[in-house]
Amino acid sequence: MPPVPEPILRALSLPSDPSKVTLSTSGLGSGFTSTGSIRAQIPTEAGPSERRYFVKTSADGTAAKEMFEGEYASLNAIADAVPGFCPRALAWGAVDEDAASPRTFFLATEFLDLSGAMGRSTGNETSATTLAARLGKLHSTPAPADESGRRRFGFPVPTFCGDTKQENRFRDSWAEFYAEERLMTILRTSETRNGRDAGLRELVEATAQKVVPRGNADRGKIVGTGREETVGDVVYDPSAVYGHSEYELGIMHMFGGFGSKFFEQYHRIVPKTEPVEEYEDRIRLYELYHHLNHHAIFGGGYRSGAVSIMQKLIRKYGKDE
Repeated sequence: MPPVPEPILRALSLPSDPSKVTLSTSGLGSGFTSTGSIRAQIPTEAGPSERRYFVKTSADGTAAKEMFEGEYASLNAIADAVPGFCPRALAWGAVDEDAASPRTFFLATEFLDLSGAMGRSTGNETSATTLAARLGKLHSTPAPADESGRRRFGFPVPTFCGDTKQENRFRDSWAEFYAEERLMTILRTSETRNGRDAGLRELVEATAQKVVPRGNADRGKIVGTGREETVGDVVYDPSAVYGHSEYELGIMHMFGGFGSKFFEQYHRIVPKTEPVEEYEDRIRLYELYHHLNHHAIFGGGYRSGAVSIMQKLIRKYGKDE
């Protein structure tokens, strides 16, 4: 087994004795990082006690630094609002901290044993109800006020959706945040990676200018959308933002797996935003971002999905007054 890097040991206040702390990477992996688990024997008055930690590392330099800082802040914002809903982040920092320009960074969190949860699904009534209750509580938690007492839309640090950086600059309105910090930003990212696309730009600009302003969200809540995955009633790999609760539902609609029981329970806690008759269109509007992001990352067929959503929304809501 590889040794645990000294900066991680110090960050977690673990002994440096290799016989008492081990790192295992067997069977673990991620598209953007290397992952592993740490087992540590901690001396106590009652004798040695085993503790486990989950750790990620990445050698992507500044991108790794920003990614782990964003995930650290996201996990702890969610854990503060709904304890037990995600692993709490414990530490992050440079592995090669003595280098003039560190390139390898780490994130260490609580270890969640998911072995008993992997067979569960959100289609299971009990699991769906528990997940809906926890997500509803998260989405009912007001965003913290800034120094002036205002609750604004954004997040204190950048986060990542896949390998797409989200700056999360604070905005006074949700419509402004979603139009500028999501739709227009992902359009620019896509053009940088895939080349300028006049047709796509025209549709995104029309959606941002004519469709998004119809939104009716006046208070920021904690939303975890992004590189989020669910197992039973636990979430991990989040990309948090203080935003409209329905924004989270866009990616859930895109990839499915959430049945009617889940949404019935969830909306008992977080009612659909008015106008309720436009609810389905808002979910499609929020799903749009993830089609655009997948197009930016992977190219290809995701463009057609984004175009279809925008054309339908513009036909319905984009007419000049």
